[in-house]
Amino acid sequence: MSPSESRLPHYRTRVVDAELDALLPFLPALSLEGPKGVGKTATVTERAGTVVRLDDPAVLEVIVARPARLADGVAPIVIDEWQRFPVSWDVVRRAVDEDPSPGRFLLTGSATPIDKPTHSGAGRIVPIRMRPLTLAERGVATPTVSLATLLTGARPTLGGTSDVTLEKYTSEILAGGFPGMRFDDPRSRRVALDGYIERIVDSDLPELGVTVRRPATLRRWMRAYAAATATTTSYDKIRNAATGGEDDKPAKTTTIGYREALSRLWILDDLDAWAPTRNHLRRLVGAPKHHLVDPALAARLLGLDATALLAGQGPGILLRDGAFLGALFESLATQAVRVFAQAAEASVAHLRTMGGEREVDLLSVRGDQRVVAFEVKLTETVSDGDIRHLRWLAGMLGEDLLDAVVLTTGRQAYRRTDGVGVVPLALLGP
Repeated sequence: MSPSESRLPHYRTRVVDAELDALLPFLPALSLEGPKGVGKTATVTERAGTVVRLDDPAVLEVIVARPARLADGVAPIVIDEWQRFPVSWDVVRRAVDEDPSPGRFLLTGSATPIDKPTHSGAGRIVPIRMRPLTLAERGVATPTVSLATLLTGARPTLGGTSDVTLEKYTSEILAGGFPGMRFDDPRSRRVALDGYIERIVDSDLPELGVTVRRPATLRRWMRAYAAATATTTSYDKIRNAATGGEDDKPAKTTTIGYREALSRLWILDDLDAWAPTRNHLRRLVGAPKHHLVDPALAARLLGLDATALLAGQGPGILLRDGAFLGALFESLATQAVRVFAQAAEASVAHLRTMGGEREVDLLSVRGDQRVVAFEVKLTETVSDGDIRHLRWLAGMLGEDLLDAVVLTTGRQAYRRTDGVGVVPLALLGP
């Protein structure tokens, strides 16, 4: 659906729109999944024939009285926040069994309920992930480099100029990609994001059936997890950091419960390690890289604003906390590559050897296990040292490395004489 056809005022087209439009004519039921506030309801409503909002108590009461009503109406039937009434999943599954016509149902879910449906829905209800707005979806710049094209292995000529500065990247990291919280006023954004985090602890987890006996401990664990953004720090170290050296540490079972619950709410978005299947790479670390679903949440959990990350303005700007800003920038890049890779039917992972001698920030992996490799650098210029791990990977993978790219805060997209691409993050698109 093009922006001119939008049913909702001010609807911003998302990358996942094209995916939904490609699948809906062929599949009977799709479930759009992701954290609260990413825009799922707006996106499915754009295509709805009938909308059933289960977060409306009056509507929920009617549906609980007769669940079969969920299958009544003009298709596509949108069932919004299905996890509020898990039986709805089974109703849709049975309806699809009886009539597998394409385009019948669109579900949205902001959590995976503890009381799971009696049937997984496999083969009937196809899940699709939705993440916060990428820079391209925010309209920060017009992308000139397509991840889908990079995945062809054609090694296209790279071009385009970005006027997005380090200050602007930092501002966008802090602003976040939740459409309803992108206020012009920075203070309003901070308050909205802080409120979002508080609702996770005070409302969302209890609604999921999770009892948080020590909210302060959960908040400290979330802050420690935020501090580990874009690292493979062990969960034990995160647990220790959350207690500040106190003897009264939360039990592992407690912190595992936190992780599972926050994952069910789609708040944690760990990046799995790559497990190559047909080459001679050995001794790869299997630990995930830690990411929250949006780097803005990590910044707010740690109480950071632009002045904590940068000093000065304009040409004389300096990095005040360059290491952590680099981690946040990598998290923003990871979010974007994941969204674009999903549209291209590719997965995303990271690579790190046991001793940390070699590390590649992001790998977009095709179905045949050939990859596009990305390094993420908080810099405008790229040196030979910045690409040493990409060169190593090229030697290890040979033709299985489709392309190699460094994502930067620079202004120009181009290829180096050695063939490695240099792309400002704002210029990367689907």
